[in-house]
Formats: sequence, structure tokens, C-alpha cells
Amino acid sequence: MRDKFEAGDLVMLIDRKGRKYILTLNDTGTFHTHMGTLPHSELIGQEAGSWFTTSHGQNLLAIKPTLAEYVQKVPRATQVIYPKDMGNILLLGDIYPGATVLEAGLGSGALTSVLLRAVGERGRVVSYENREEQIPRAMKMIHALVGEPQNLTVKVADIYQGIEESDLDRIVLDVPEPWQVVPAASEGLVPGGILLSFLPTVLQVHQLARALAQDPRFQLVETIETLLRPWHVTLRSVRPAHRMVAHTGFITTARKCSPRPGAESQLPTEWREPEKPTEEDQNG
Repeated sequence: MRDKFEAGDLVMLIDRKGRKYILTLNDTGTFHTHMGTLPHSELIGQEAGSWFTTSHGQNLLAIKPTLAEYVQKVPRATQVIYPKDMGNILLLGDIYPGATVLEAGLGSGALTSVLLRAVGERGRVVSYENREEQIPRAMKMIHALVGEPQNLTVKVADIYQGIEESDLDRIVLDVPEPWQVVPAASEGLVPGGILLSFLPTVLQVHQLARALAQDPRFQLVETIETLLRPWHVTLRSVRPAHRMVAHTGFITTARKCSPRPGAESQLPTEWREPEKPTEEDQNG
């Protein structure tokens, strides 16, 4: 039942100061804190959004965490993409139910989980990861968020060495040198398919954009940065929060199209080196 807690469910407990604790329910487990203890059995079978009292009389709100809340709270070995960027990746990459998506790399598994939710059971996600030791930890997060998906294929492979798949609707890259993937991506994507890359620095973005400009099959290259500023709203105070999630990375997208006429032999205007002024130009 989706509205009630069951053994195996993720639950987030929130105390009176807003501190959040995420755990997985089991029949014999107990939540231990400085506020007292709370047996998991007291939560199982109860409605999500209910209040529970610890052995020390402290009230805790129990809810099922969203994917964004889970990603931000769980321990991880690698840097994850923030929820604010994940949402834009889904929209700007136009990840839709039934799509076939190639992802690299697998990382913590957080973005993979988001992609699996978006493509649904009719879609498919293929993930390339060249660090085999990273895969078990990532799969643990994926299983916690989406169960055991039958439409996920994880390959121990270096995407810089090429892409085996074809007819891909989308390619999502979270790798440090995505410009190395551009030639293979232009072959693997379907016409109109989208390549999306997440990068932390603008120098990486510039090198990727140059590689995309040099491949006449990619058009509509765009880069954005998302800044998220929460607000504190009470009866007597409405102000920005003291902390905000500012720069986390840049999202670059490009669409595979037919080459623009004449584009095979020249770069787009904005990427051409300026012509050197002649002596006549310099002398007026």
C-alpha cells in the first residue's frame, strides 16, 4: 500500500529542529538517537505523514523521502548531481517514457535512478562505467530508489573508446572529457536525438562546445547554469535563506541534425578565427 509504511520501505524521520534521518524499515529494527529510541514495528502499517513518539517523549514526523531528499542525505563515495540539476537534465534532455538512454558514467547511481523513473518500464537505460569497483555501491542506491529494474544494463566500459549501441534517443554524459565522445555520439544517436553533458567548469564546457561545433551533425548547442535560492517565510519575516545552492555545474545540450549545407567544409561563423587585418586596414 503506497500510503502506508511496510518493511523494506525508506522512511525519513524529522525532529522538532528540522533534522532529518533516513532509514530502511525492518520488522526487528530500532531507530536510535539522542532523543530516545523508536522501534521500526511502530511505524510499519501506519500511514505516511504520521507522528511518532520516542522513548524519551520526543515527537518525530515520519514520511517517505522523495528522491531528491534521499540523494542529499545518504552517504556516498562520489560527488552526486544535485536535484536542481537532475530536474533540468530531465527537461532539457527531454527524457520521456519509452526512450532509450545511454548514460556515462554510473557514479553513485542517483542520476541513473532518475533516468529509470523517467523512461518508465517501456524505456531502457544503458550505463557505461569504467570503475568496476564503483558498480556495487551504485546498484545499492538504485535498488533503494527504484527496486531491481529489468530495463537497466550496466557495462564495465570506457565510453571514450566508443559506443556499441545504436538508435539511441538520448545520451547523457557525466564524464570529465565529453568532447572525446562527440564523434561516437553523432553516430549512435537517432536523427533529432539529444546529447547532454554535465560539467563542473566553464573551460570544460568551452572545449565541448568547440568539439560540437566541429561536427556538422550537431546543431542547437546550448549551455545553462542553474542557481537555486530558497526563501524563509514566516508571519513576520520573508527573506532569502542564509544559504543557497549556487554553482554546481553546467548543462550543455546539442541536437543531432542533418549537416547544414556547406557545413562540412567550414566551422560555424562564431567559431571561426578572425581574419588578420591587412596592411591597408591597419593604415586606414
